Amino acid sequence: MGNRIEIATLDGNDMMPAYRAQPAGTPKGAIVVIQEIFGINAGIREKADRWASLGYLAIAPDLFWRMEPGVELDPDVPEEMERAFGFYKQFDLDAAMRDVEATIKAARGDAEKVGVVGYCLGGLIAYLAATRTDADASVGYYGGGINQKLGEAHAIGKPLMLHFAGDDHFIDAAAREAIGEGLRSNSHVTIHDYAGVDHGFAATSGSRRVDDAARLADGRTEAFFAEHIG
Repeated sequence: MGNRIEIATLDGNDMMPAYRAQPAGTPKGAIVVIQEIFGINAGIREKADRWASLGYLAIAPDLFWRMEPGVELDPDVPEEMERAFGFYKQFDLDAAMRDVEATIKAARGDAEKVGVVGYCLGGLIAYLAATRTDADASVGYYGGGINQKLGEAHAIGKPLMLHFAGDDHFIDAAAREAIGEGLRSNSHVTIHDYAGVDHGFAATSGSRRVDDAARLADGRTEAFFAEHIG
């Protein structure tokens, strides 16, 4: 269903790799799928393919391309998990947000409305897409560091949904409480918590996935985009 493409950066000086999944007919909208710290691996490609099967154009930009294009890591392999954290430590968040903006711009060539969905690192980026880009709706799964970016919350003017794991060992209760408190007054924001599950519970496969919670969260996300994207 999908294929590798390149997207022009905002300044027009480079081409960014991405994975694109095209629906069978005319797209009813576009979804930008934002990776975890494991690159555009099989799980992220499966997420994009799922959106295409639902009638959306899906594009997953390779946000590690400035460090090493084509990274694909498995979180269940300790050595690859360690490598993923190495990429995370070098990650330029502001440059990545420009790349997300370029991807949204490219998607608008094929769809009137564009949503953003991200996981882990991508969950933070989805939140920032709501504060820094013209995305029509955004969804973040277990986005670490959102509590440190609440100063941008005033810029959220379009629908944002956030999913958090109740037993997340990367995002503690204090951070989740701060996020809830900081966003509670914004009517555009919806937050869901999932008791008894850990970070990564909505992965497509592997040891992190918790099927019941993943299906519930993904069902909410699909309904959210059906309402706000098409």
